[in-house]
Formats: sequence, C-alpha cells, structure tokens
Amino acid sequence: MESIDKLSLKQIRYFASIAEHGSFRQAALRLNVTQPTLSNQVAGLEELLDVQLFERTRSGTSLTIEGRELLSNARRIIEEAQGFATQAGSLAGGGAGTYRLGVTPTLGPYLLPHILTPVHQKYTDLKLYVREDAPSDLEYGLLNSQHDFILSTQPIMSSSLVVAPLFREPLKLAISRDHKLAEKKTINRMDLLGEQVLTIGEHHLFHRQITELCEKVGAEVRRDYEGTSLDTLRQMVVMGMGIAFLPALYAKSEIRDERELRVADVEGVNVMRNHALAWRSTSPQRHFYKELATEIQSIVRSNLSSVVIPVG
Repeated sequence: MESIDKLSLKQIRYFASIAEHGSFRQAALRLNVTQPTLSNQVAGLEELLDVQLFERTRSGTSLTIEGRELLSNARRIIEEAQGFATQAGSLAGGGAGTYRLGVTPTLGPYLLPHILTPVHQKYTDLKLYVREDAPSDLEYGLLNSQHDFILSTQPIMSSSLVVAPLFREPLKLAISRDHKLAEKKTINRMDLLGEQVLTIGEHHLFHRQITELCEKVGAEVRRDYEGTSLDTLRQMVVMGMGIAFLPALYAKSEIRDERELRVADVEGVNVMRNHALAWRSTSPQRHFYKELATEIQSIVRSNLSSVVIPVG
C-alpha cells in the first residue's frame, strides 16, 4: 500500500457520496463535478488502498465487501473533519478555547472574582488557565509564549506587546487599632514622617512603588520584615510591626472588620497603580484581546468605580 500521505479527504468524500447515491452519475451531480473526474478520483483511491471499493453491474453501482467495511470509517472521517472545521471557525473569532492568562498576585485574586462571571456570560466557550507571577516575569513569559495574555501593573515596556490600560487603583493606608494614628480623624503626609512601613519582596513592582513613596514622605521601609503576600502584610500590621499601604481592591475584598485594622486615605498622598491587559502584537487572537479589554473596562466602570478609577 502506498503512503497514506497521498490520501485526500476529497477522495473519501467522493467514495462516501457514491455509496450513498448508488450511482457515479448521481454522486457527480450532487458533488458538482464531472463524472470522469469522480471516476478518476475513486480509481486513485482504490489504487492507494489496494482494494476495489465498487462493483458495477447492470442494475447500478454497489459496494464490494471491502467497500462496505470501509464506509463507516469514511463517514466518521468526514464527520470529524467537518467538526474540525467548525471548531476552527469558532476559534478564529476568539472567545473560545482555553487561554493562558498571567496575573500578578497582588491583583488577580482581588480583581478576577469581579470580572470572570460577566466575561464568561459573554464568552460562554472561553476557558482560562490562570497563573500568578511578578510583573517582570509576566512580561517575559508573555514574550516567550508562556502566556497568551496578561493582566499586569504598568509599566509594560516591550514594544512587541500591545498594552490596553484598564484602570487606576489607589493605595490605602493600613494601621493597627492601637497605633497612634488610628484615632486621628484626618491623616496627612506629615504624619508619616519616620513611620516604619512594611512591604512585600523586592522583586515585585509594588515594593518599588512603596519605596519611592517612603522617600517622598520621609517614612522608612522595614527591610528586615518584607512579607511574601498582601495577607502577610495585613497580619504584620495587626501585630503592630509597622504600617502598610495596601491596594484598594485588596482592602475591599479582604478587610471587612476594622476593629483590628483601620484603612484610610492620606491627604497629600496620591499613589496609584496602573493596570492593563497586554498581548503580543503578532498574536492571531489580537482582535479578541482588544475586544476583551473593552469588556473589562466596561465591567470595571459598572461594578468597581467606587473603588478604582476606570480608564478608556
């Protein structure tokens, strides 16, 4: 038997159509091809398979034993090919299939619960595989095709990526209830002078933001106590180990009882985190990602505008 690499879906379709109609002439009419073309294709198929598929008699065309045995497989191949084409068509428009989403650990757990339900209501065939990492690692992973798109904190520097800003997120001051500032009605930047400020590890962009803020207001970053997560920071503040600036989405999600912890704004301090959706400029799904960014902007504007500042 010759290599199946020479076998074509067209030949299999022609074989199944002749079997269905019991006639080369009727099959040719249905397929909109000439009868000689149909006959040549079937003859080529029989040569490749080294079997005779049809027997021509006075009463018409009938399947041989081999033809009868092969027909069910032929129909299954055609059906699977049609399913393959249909799935490809739905995937081509985006919004279907499994996408690898990268998010920062200081954003993903507190934003995704607000946006996933409405996103899945619109894109019912969309599945997300979510992985957390620091912003610099997310950008590197996106450039190297480890992620399909990312939800991350700006700046996102690579010129090979498309960046769609989503919203700006304020940072809130968190202080323990026995801290000297806890009962102060209004807290301003001068109150932070000399204060010990806790933050997460240096490899996070959030750490750099807090360090720059402390330099501006005269506070001190506690470098001997750097938490590994926002939850760790919160517990360290409750224990009186220092004060901390926490993202507004985290504060809304995780700090519901202010008997141990006070969350406040600081007059004269306006520190924001800028969040964006990013994807490779060469991605075949780039039009879908742009549409998804617009959808997320709309969700944020409708559901989270009291917590963050929508853009776009």
